[in-house]
Amino acid sequence: MKQLVLASASPRRKQLLEELGFDFMVHPSDFEEKDTHLTPEELVTHNALGKAQDVARHYRNALIIGVDTVGAFQDHILNKPKDRKDAKRILRLISNTTHKVISGICVMDSDKKRAITAVETTFITIDRMEESEIDAYIRSGEGEDKAAGYAIQGLGSLFVKKIEGDYFNVVGLPIYRLRKLLKKMGVKNVLDYRD
Repeated sequence: MKQLVLASASPRRKQLLEELGFDFMVHPSDFEEKDTHLTPEELVTHNALGKAQDVARHYRNALIIGVDTVGAFQDHILNKPKDRKDAKRILRLISNTTHKVISGICVMDSDKKRAITAVETTFITIDRMEESEIDAYIRSGEGEDKAAGYAIQGLGSLFVKKIEGDYFNVVGLPIYRLRKLLKKMGVKNVLDYRD
């Protein structure tokens, strides 16, 4: 059975795989993400593939998982906030609206250099946030390293009015889509990767 390698330093992605009881390694990628003129869907696919390719060269007989997640509102990419001022801008933008969380996911066979990719999109409706709530949320620091400036699994959940699609995608790893890609890559039963 091929070794499973997560090409990400994200503690949330690591935690999701650990909660499933998967036996895997973490090898963060050095792939440099660049702002481009790609659509959000093209960008996350490009980055996920780049991360998987970067890590795959270090392994033999492994399946490498590359993932990239962004928020998008009216086709504007909502990255991680640069600072508190940017966080406020993002939270004001998504307050009382529906935005998308888009993940590109790639599974790559390190031996065959074969890669398959997919995109997962989830729609999130955020309730109207008062200025005092935005300020308090920013002070909590929770959204500093999160796409779209909030964490759905934490305090950010207080403002999530509706979710359509894969919840785990918003956390950062679309679990269902990962299973489908692993199966396409020849893994008969993903539960075999449990400790």
